Amino acid sequence: MSEMATTDPEGIDGVRMTWNVWPRTKVEASKCVIPIAASISPIRSHPDLPTLPYAPLRCKTCTAVLNPFCRVDFTALIWICPFCFQRNHFPHHYSSISETNVPAELYPQYTTIEYSLTTIPNSLSNPNNPDASPQPPVFVFVLDTCMIEEELGFAKSALKQAIGLFPDNALVGFVTFGTQVQVHELGFSEMSKVYVFRGSKELSKEQVLEHLGLAVAGRRTGPGFPKGGQSGFPDSGVTRFLLPASECEYTLNSLLDELGTDQWPVPPGNRSLRCTGVALSIAAGLLGACLPGTGARIIALVGGPCTEGPGAIVSKDMSDPVRSHKDLDKDAVPFFKKAVQFYDNLAKQLVSQGHVLDLFASALDQVGVAEMKVAIERTGGLVVLAESFGHSVFKDSFKRVFEDGEQSLGLSFNGTLEINCSKDIKIQGIIGPCTSMEKKGPAVANTVIGQGNTTAWKMCGLDKSICLTVFFDISSSEKSEPSGNLNPQLYIQILTSYQNPEGQTRLRVTTISRRWIDSAVGSEELVQGFDQETAAVVMARLTSHKMEMEEAFDATRWLDRNLIRLCSKFGDYRKDDPASFTLNPCFSLFPQFLFNLRRSQFVQVFNNSPDETAYFRMLLNRENITNSAVMIQPSLISYSFNSLPTPALLDVASIAADRILLLDSYFSVVIFHGMTIAQWRNMGYQNQPEHQAFAQLLQAPRDDAQLIIRDRFPVPRLVVCDQHGSQARFLLAKLNPSATYNNAHEMAAGTEMIFTDDVSLQVFFEHLQRLAVQSS
Repeated sequence: MSEMATTDPEGIDGVRMTWNVWPRTKVEASKCVIPIAASISPIRSHPDLPTLPYAPLRCKTCTAVLNPFCRVDFTALIWICPFCFQRNHFPHHYSSISETNVPAELYPQYTTIEYSLTTIPNSLSNPNNPDASPQPPVFVFVLDTCMIEEELGFAKSALKQAIGLFPDNALVGFVTFGTQVQVHELGFSEMSKVYVFRGSKELSKEQVLEHLGLAVAGRRTGPGFPKGGQSGFPDSGVTRFLLPASECEYTLNSLLDELGTDQWPVPPGNRSLRCTGVALSIAAGLLGACLPGTGARIIALVGGPCTEGPGAIVSKDMSDPVRSHKDLDKDAVPFFKKAVQFYDNLAKQLVSQGHVLDLFASALDQVGVAEMKVAIERTGGLVVLAESFGHSVFKDSFKRVFEDGEQSLGLSFNGTLEINCSKDIKIQGIIGPCTSMEKKGPAVANTVIGQGNTTAWKMCGLDKSICLTVFFDISSSEKSEPSGNLNPQLYIQILTSYQNPEGQTRLRVTTISRRWIDSAVGSEELVQGFDQETAAVVMARLTSHKMEMEEAFDATRWLDRNLIRLCSKFGDYRKDDPASFTLNPCFSLFPQFLFNLRRSQFVQVFNNSPDETAYFRMLLNRENITNSAVMIQPSLISYSFNSLPTPALLDVASIAADRILLLDSYFSVVIFHGMTIAQWRNMGYQNQPEHQAFAQLLQAPRDDAQLIIRDRFPVPRLVVCDQHGSQARFLLAKLNPSATYNNAHEMAAGTEMIFTDDVSLQVFFEHLQRLAVQSS
């Protein structure tokens, strides 16, 4: 892992592929077992990325953008598009170009380039807002008040801290909810003015506008609506409910000081009446009336399950438990489908407005993340799940959203992603935070994975770390021409238009090229081009997707079958002789990744609630390959007196009494002290001047853990524990159980054991070898 991190495998393009050379035909592609897919990070920051201050040149047939792979005739001033072979004339202002004087977009190293646009190019334009002058970011906070005093206090102090971090021009709105929804009018600072809505009733967007007195403004917000107010938005509505942070900071702080918990009486044995769904749809209606097509986020802080109105996930009666995975399997979930349908409709509304839903859920029980997943994921929202609003997982993550500089998440808005491909390549779809724009074209495949049936996607919210998985299909079933006439290169171009945190419109163009090969003749090149880390993550995302979409899908069997097929195809062995089996180094880590994936929280759901599973999968689908690989197969580092910190095997055998282990499993970071180390620490040796080395040994993993935590969002949970302590389970659950009570008699005395019936990696590999070499 550490080697990967230093070489930056994604480079300037932010693209990694499962296969870096592609088979020519559909039949050969299906024999590869692992799908042909690319993970793309559309707006990842890179120090060498150039920004050009003018609009790009586009092909007049397929609208691809001029790039280093175009053939150029400098005398005739013509460029040939590598996608459709159309000949395009350079416009007059390119007339001085020559072989020694080429524009930046033709430099071979600039396969990714960014254009700074004053207006959005037509094919990517936002129909709601043709005027693309820099827009301030907009935040509407939706705060749950059905909490105990202490929890509400934590949430309020986090909000106050956030208000202090806003850019002065950011527009802010505030909605609170319990049994009813309160929309606070911030523009009326003389006294607090609130609009109250019943939480049990589903309201249409029009009704919301009517009640808030925005109906007229709603009709006026077509293209070319009149400008006004200091923020350059129409006066009505915006200046009442959404104010620049610099003007409403005092009002908001006073509001938060006065705000108490929800006063609605709750009979004993009942849950609080909480109308999360209505609150979110009112916030969406408010933004849709005032600011359609601008970068806006609804940031919801929710402290319990919705029990009232649309989006309810459980009844008010405490004796009815919140749905579990078992209930979902048996279809014994009276609220689930209706709630998902409600959030699906909310997602469509938010996407059409170009707005984002972020969720910060903090509760000991479930709050409905599984139901809200569709609205968060389709709008590209952030999600954080914590046990309490006082926990560092919530507090530090919430602060990161508004921070600037190095720590900034680079929150951007109103993104659109388009993909152009060479002939014979089709796009099946994308798994990740985006929505299909149903843009048809010759590159759309018949089979759909995730958000498909399109070559363009809407991304209402994006950030520096967002990473999508695109699945490709190869359409040619036969070699249509003699191989000498075929272009050996294939091309893919990714166009991302977005509004950056400063409010400017950018278009990032990434053009990548890979080689076609005839894999029927020899597979050596194919093998060398396999990226096992990317393949493991793509398989994890595809498995999670299938578990959600296909009823009675057996994930473990599906993964095992694919791994056996892969090893049969690419392993070296004599038929029916397991001992002769070897795997090329390009594949050698892959079985281990899949072994850990089978045991991970993405596949094994019995120990997690549906909310936790939805949360884990949402993060798996949006993080880059290196981070996602850590979620599947955690990294382990060992600290001891006699050596520098070294990577350790993810195995129970790595536990020793005189060692400290640091486990990074992405969602949590565990510092695990061996028995002897813990005893010395409890005796206070580290405080004695002659034991400086011991004090340093204790400190080293803490420093390294802080480095991991600092760069990550959501902030992981830090667990500090000792061998045989109750929290040691956070480490033991992730280790390979090479020593269990089943083989205890073979182990040396004092070896740490894991009490489990799971098979170990060794046994798994033996089975794999036996099945891969079978002649049937």
